[in-house]
Amino acid sequence: MTALGISQLPKTVLEEGGRRYATLLGRIEAAAGRAGRDPGEITLVGVAKKQPTERTLAAIAAGLRVIGQSYIQEARAMRPEIEAALAADPTSEDLRLEWHMVGRLQRNKASLAARLFDAIESVDRPELVETLARRAETEGRPVDVMLQVSLCGEPQKGGCEPDALPALARQVLGCASLRLGGFMTLPASNPDPEAARPVFRRLRELRGELARTLPALGSAALSMGMSGDFEVAIEEGATLVRVGTALFGERLVAGRPGEKPTRGD
Repeated sequence: MTALGISQLPKTVLEEGGRRYATLLGRIEAAAGRAGRDPGEITLVGVAKKQPTERTLAAIAAGLRVIGQSYIQEARAMRPEIEAALAADPTSEDLRLEWHMVGRLQRNKASLAARLFDAIESVDRPELVETLARRAETEGRPVDVMLQVSLCGEPQKGGCEPDALPALARQVLGCASLRLGGFMTLPASNPDPEAARPVFRRLRELRGELARTLPALGSAALSMGMSGDFEVAIEEGATLVRVGTALFGERLVAGRPGEKPTRGD
């Protein structure tokens, strides 16, 4: 089956994707303005988990350049579809995307993750660092990692404890095949976005504390904030926000047998 290029998507899909993307950028700019920040410092990660490919392509047409996925198998299926669509469209010839793993990663999927993703935002334990370093070396390409920190009191969300963060950071910095891009956290589920503010602030503070002994980490990225609380996260210093439903709409793709939800968007 011949892949359709972006320009061949239905007009309604392109218009809806453009409208959602523009609205989201406006909210990002407003939040940055309230914090006295440059909105250009903030990267939007479009979390395409359980989303139809055409919605992701419409967001790419509007300007999205970083795609997030929570499931290895879904990324394995989606990435070739996206790349084939871009290759089929002459207007997309020079377009380059980044792919981020934002879901919890099992060690037995590390090889696939090192192959599929440019950055893995959910690294939280020494054993996973060791495995990823070996797999990245085998793949012959460096992999950016972000260290996930548990700050909300919900162990099921994953993340290392704050006390373990310095040692984990040093371990990554000592791996030639890995690059430490920054830190990520997930707040507890709460309909009030203000409830997440102390968690986001604490991650920023932890980065500052680490920078006292590891100065290069003073400007490390902070990945925090999703559809319901990304504006608060920006006000607290987020440099990446992981947004799914606010960008793409409600998820339509059914889950695969045996899959469990990992994190929101």
